[in-house]
Amino acid sequence: MTEHVDSYYAGSANPHQPWPELTEPLECDVCIVGGGFTGISSALFLTEAGYDVIVLEAARVGWGASGRNGGQVVNSYSRDIDIIQARYGKETARMLGNMMFEGSDIIRQRIDQYSIDCDYRPGCIFAALSQKQFRELRDQEALWKRHGNDQLTLLDDVTIRQEIATDRYVGGLLDRRGGHIHSLNLLLGEAEAVRRHGGRIFEQSAVTRVEHGNPAKIFTSKGQVTARYVIMAGNAYLADRLLPGVSRLNMPCGSQIVATEPLTPDMALALLPNNYCVEDCNYLLDYFRLTADNRLLYGGGVTYGARNPVSIDAIILPKLYRTFPQLKDVKIDYRWSGNFLLTFSRMPQFGRMENNIYYMQGDSGHGITLTHLAGKLIAEVLRGDAERFDAFARLPHLPFFGGRSLQVPFTALGAAYYSLRDRFGV
Repeated sequence: MTEHVDSYYAGSANPHQPWPELTEPLECDVCIVGGGFTGISSALFLTEAGYDVIVLEAARVGWGASGRNGGQVVNSYSRDIDIIQARYGKETARMLGNMMFEGSDIIRQRIDQYSIDCDYRPGCIFAALSQKQFRELRDQEALWKRHGNDQLTLLDDVTIRQEIATDRYVGGLLDRRGGHIHSLNLLLGEAEAVRRHGGRIFEQSAVTRVEHGNPAKIFTSKGQVTARYVIMAGNAYLADRLLPGVSRLNMPCGSQIVATEPLTPDMALALLPNNYCVEDCNYLLDYFRLTADNRLLYGGGVTYGARNPVSIDAIILPKLYRTFPQLKDVKIDYRWSGNFLLTFSRMPQFGRMENNIYYMQGDSGHGITLTHLAGKLIAEVLRGDAERFDAFARLPHLPFFGGRSLQVPFTALGAAYYSLRDRFGV
């Protein structure tokens, strides 16, 4: 049995009924491989539209990145619309710009529609560590406002200290259209909604192979599914053999997180008075927030190639204490890592194999919002409207330098270069 890692999320998950293992042959309209946010969001949109859906999860629902992330509901993409326009043209930028805040809207709508208890709190701060980063936030504010986000406030060196009890930042941008959540509880609530709509979810049911055709056949060790459509939604945990030829265009990367013991209400309020989540503007960024029981959840750093670090504390605690030296005597209750999927362009990787097998992955650090948008887009495709899905599917993707064998050292070298630029503010 493959269970959730020992994280804050698993330790505070809402009680829920587990899903069975697939042990028989079944048929459906759509078979989804992966029980994370991409798979469950897709299943929910499709079951709401009347499709017969089966989800196959190799471990537990939310076992991968969807149940291990920082819980930050961050808008837009890992590359902003000005860069997208420069690289891909005005029409692509227009279409992606019209969708850049849709993922967070979907999350709030799901929480309200299905009364999901996931500790949602509005407000996300992008924090600048240099004047160069602060100038970039000014540009981001203007850009996002042009695309319809009117819930932004620029913070100067005084007002940001009123929001975050540290002297590290010279300014920031508050996005009230973002926020933070207990990500595993959001996912479990959405999975329960899939169940209520008649969708079938199977855990401990790793897919061993897919037989292409119309219909397609999806095999596990104890059963099989025959489906008109297949959606590959395993992201960083999807076996290479299930998407041959695509894995060279992306790379699994690890992120590390710790959660402190519960702080006193006064201490928690002193750190983040308005309970906004925060991420800084560095290339290898830090991110943090308070949980519902007043723990500080702090993450950052990247291990390329999805390697488990020797010591999570050695990576994260110096960052945490540099930001909040007042927490040096606070106990760390949880520490864990998880993988996300990075593309060379930092843009999501959507596509289709033949006419009935689709994939959506490579959110490159913006997975919570993009996965919810992806679920809506795949439902549109199967209903006959592929325009918005294809705006992503047409994005060109290049392989990492060095191929599979050398992509890790080359990428780490590039990250070191950009980290030096961050350090010196250039």
